[in-house]
Amino acid sequence: MSKVLEQVEAIVEPITNELQLELVDIAFEKEGPNWFLRIFIDKDGGVDIDECAAVSEKVSEKMDESDPITQNYFLEVSSPGAERPLKKEQDFENAVSKYVHVTSYEPIDGRKMWEGTLVSYDGTTLVITITDKTRKITCEIPKDKVAKARLAIQF
Repeated sequence: MSKVLEQVEAIVEPITNELQLELVDIAFEKEGPNWFLRIFIDKDGGVDIDECAAVSEKVSEKMDESDPITQNYFLEVSSPGAERPLKKEQDFENAVSKYVHVTSYEPIDGRKMWEGTLVSYDGTTLVITITDKTRKITCEIPKDKVAKARLAIQF
């Protein structure tokens, strides 16, 4: 995590904790000529627009005070959505028995992408059951090889 994101997290986390919300992720990204600070929040049952607005107002106020980002940017606060990213240990533990999408930095058994049910997670290895054509395959993916992981919607 970059120094800017660490500073932003130090500002945002107490606010989300105070409002009994989970800070899921923070992203600072450039799109075209504009910079966006995106804050993703959640709670059991999901968040509503009023909670996003409350976080946005409080974060905006605190960011103006400490000013960790020098350039102009747009602040966006939202839910991570149905395909929420899995980043923290707790995210992976909570995703056991759910349908997930995982990509790796390098091929593992000839694959770099898996989509299936996360059967287990022991802190070092993800065990995923995928369907390959008509057969079910169980794959073990070392956590340190995971580039990205998120919940997925199964059709």
